Amino acid sequence: MRLFRRLDPMQLALLSLIWLAGISSAHATEVRDLRVWASPDSTRVVVDLSGEVGYKLFALSGPDRLVLDLEGASLSSTFRLQDVSKGLLRQVRTGKQGEADLRIVLDLNEAARPKSFLLPPAEGHGHRLVVDLPVSSTSAPAVARTVQQVVPSADRDVIIAIDAGHGGEDPGAIGPGGSREKNITLAVARELARQINAERGFKAVLIRDGDYFIPLERRYRRARDAQADLFVSIHADAFHRQTASGSSVYVLSTRGATNEATRWLAARENASDLVGGVKLDDKDDTLAAVLLDLAQSATMKASDDIANYVLSAMKRVGKTHKPDVERANFVVLRSPDVPSMLIETAFISNPGEERKLNDPAHRQRLAAAIVDGVQDYFHLQPPPGSWLASNARPRARQHVVSRGETLSHIANQHGISLSSLRTANRLRGDVVKVGDRLQIPGA
Repeated sequence: MRLFRRLDPMQLALLSLIWLAGISSAHATEVRDLRVWASPDSTRVVVDLSGEVGYKLFALSGPDRLVLDLEGASLSSTFRLQDVSKGLLRQVRTGKQGEADLRIVLDLNEAARPKSFLLPPAEGHGHRLVVDLPVSSTSAPAVARTVQQVVPSADRDVIIAIDAGHGGEDPGAIGPGGSREKNITLAVARELARQINAERGFKAVLIRDGDYFIPLERRYRRARDAQADLFVSIHADAFHRQTASGSSVYVLSTRGATNEATRWLAARENASDLVGGVKLDDKDDTLAAVLLDLAQSATMKASDDIANYVLSAMKRVGKTHKPDVERANFVVLRSPDVPSMLIETAFISNPGEERKLNDPAHRQRLAAAIVDGVQDYFHLQPPPGSWLASNARPRARQHVVSRGETLSHIANQHGISLSSLRTANRLRGDVVKVGDRLQIPGA
C-alpha cells in the first residue's frame, strides 16, 4: 500500500515558498527598544535590534521629519516607546510600510542632516542602528583665531578644558560592582572644574556636562574653540586582572603626532583649521610641514611638562601605575596647538579602586592633586596676557620620590638645577629614597 503520493514540481515549489516564508517570519528582525541621547550640539537616536537589518533613511520637510524604513522588521512584543522628546527630537511614530517593512518617523524641532550607521553586538549590547542629528550651527566650519583672540590685551584667565570620557551610548569600562566609567569620569570632571574655578586666574570649561556621547575629534576641537590653554581628558582604566591598580598620565606619542600631522597636511586645502593661528591652505607643502612641526613640537613639550607636574602631584594621593608619564596614540590628544593629557584616575576593574572612585572625598583629593600639578606648571610658565603672567609668584611644591627616580631626573623633570634642589632640601649628596618628599624651589 502506498502511504505517500508523489508531488508534482508545482506543488514542491509551493511548499518550498511556504517553508521559506515560515523561516523568514520566525527570523524577522525585531525592534526591541529606541533610546535617545541629547547633547548641546547633537541628538543621537539608537534603535536596538534583534539582528542585522537593511534600512533606508530620508528627510522630509513641512514639518521637518526623518523617515526610517527597516526591511522585513517588526516591533517586539516588549517594545514600549518612552518619552523621547529630547534635543532635536520632538516625537517618534511607528507604522507599517508596504507588506513587510517597518516605518519609524522621527518628528524634529528643526531640519537636520543625519548620519546613520549599524553597530554589531558589543559590550552587552546587541545589533544597533544609530542615527546622529547634529545641530545645524555646529556644522559650520571652524572660525579662524586671530592673534588678538589668542593673546588678548586684558588679563585673562588660564582656560582648562576638561573632558569626561565616554558618555551616553558609550558607558566605557564597567567595574565589578557595576560602576560605569562614563559616570565616574563626569563626577571627577565636575569636581575638577569646581576646584579650578575656585582658583584666581583659572577658568574651567567642561567638554561634556551630561550623559551624552561626543565624537572623539569633536572633543579636542571644542577645546580649541574655547581657546583652551590645556585639555585634560578624564578616564578610569580597566584590565582583565582585577589586581591592576594605580593612576596614569598619558601624552600623545610621537607616532600619533606624525600620523596627525600627515592628516592635517592632507586636508589643509579643504579645512579652515589653523595651527597656532597660521593658515595652512595657502602654503606650499614644505612650508606647511615646517609650520606644523614647530607648532606640534611646542605643544608636545608643554604637554609633557604639565603631565609630569600632574603625575608628581598625584603621587601624593596614592599609587601610580607607572613611575613616569606614558605615551599613546589617543585621538583626543591630537590637537596640534593645545597642550593635552589623558588621566587614567584609577582601575575601575579593581574592586578597591572602584570603591574609591565612588567616594566623593577621594574624588575631591584626586581633583586637588590634579589642580596642584596644573598650577605648578602655569605659575612657572604663565601664558602671555594672562592674570598669572601679571601676578607671577613662586609657588611652593613637593615631589614624592617613586621607584627608579634619581635626584638629577627629578631636577630635570621640574626644570630646575640640581644644586638648587639639593639646597632646598638640605641634601649633601644625591641619594634619595622611595617615598621621600622633596621641596621643589619656586624658580
